[in-house]
Amino acid sequence: MDATDEIRLTKLAKRAGCAAKQPPGYLLPLLGMLPKVTDPRVLVGSATADDAAVYQLSDDLALVLTTDFFTPVVDRPYDFGAIAAANALSDVYAMGGKPLTALNIVGFPDAALPVEALADILRGAADKAKDAGIDIVGGHTIRSDEPIFGLAVVGAVHPKKVLTNAGAKPGDLLVLTKPIGLGIITTAAKNNEDRLAAIGRAIELMTTLNRVAAEVIVEIGVNALTDITGFGLLGHLRNITAGSHVAARVWHDRVPVLAAAREYVHAGIAPGGTHANRKFLADWVDFAPALPDPERLLLCDAQTSGGLLASVPADRADMLCRELFRRGVQPPPLSGALKMDQRAGSLSSNRRRRETFCFR
Repeated sequence: MDATDEIRLTKLAKRAGCAAKQPPGYLLPLLGMLPKVTDPRVLVGSATADDAAVYQLSDDLALVLTTDFFTPVVDRPYDFGAIAAANALSDVYAMGGKPLTALNIVGFPDAALPVEALADILRGAADKAKDAGIDIVGGHTIRSDEPIFGLAVVGAVHPKKVLTNAGAKPGDLLVLTKPIGLGIITTAAKNNEDRLAAIGRAIELMTTLNRVAAEVIVEIGVNALTDITGFGLLGHLRNITAGSHVAARVWHDRVPVLAAAREYVHAGIAPGGTHANRKFLADWVDFAPALPDPERLLLCDAQTSGGLLASVPADRADMLCRELFRRGVQPPPLSGALKMDQRAGSLSSNRRRRETFCFR
């Protein structure tokens, strides 16, 4: 038996994964207190709460800069490292870029865990970085009361091909490349309430790189792009609408959801970060009165290493879905579930509808 087989990392974490992030209601006002970026070479900064910064080096090269780290979302150290790496790399993909290299960020309770656990975390991250075609070339480690792990990632993108969360247009349709509900499932597993044994599927999704999805999205061309992590589907969609000065309409029965997550949230299981998202979004989302409270919470669920959310011109959305399916991403039929509107400043989540949308 391996020395780390009996370790349950989540028992050492008060909060798990991206649900441990400061909530948007705390973070977004904080960003407004910071000095404005004045360097003209900064193509993307913190103004629209985008996934990464973009810094132009030349007419045909810009760097994509991001860092992401959190406490354990799963128990097995190797899986924790792989998930954290996939999550951090996703920020580069969400800007239309390609990763170049990365550094480890580590907080480790050496009195509570054997060094083999840290070795497995680092090995999981290194293997996932290899899947992305890069090496992790160093890092920094401190002692901490809880395990903390993530990456600082550097990527590259052409300055004229940067994809941001601020380019959505009225009439766009949205495509999401992974289902939601990961935060609810990982919370159920952490609390020994995963009676449907859904954590295996959740780990499979969280360790899946957004690499192929991003390649297809860049090839087809979209107006805006983000990834769905700690702020949940509606939280990150809120950032798109605010940055793009549009609104979005959501038919909630068209949103792809992990079945176990729906069952668990109706049983009262959800991470604290999901509840914080829901509270923040009260000023941004108009829910249909008939939509039950657990379904509203599900749309706000804090994801870890979730999918990419692309705002696509309507005449390209069908092509994008077909190509994603052909390349093995198999996106759920979210195109048509969310539609950009001319109005700015709000989101609306409508009651169930029977419409079918022309995405095959």
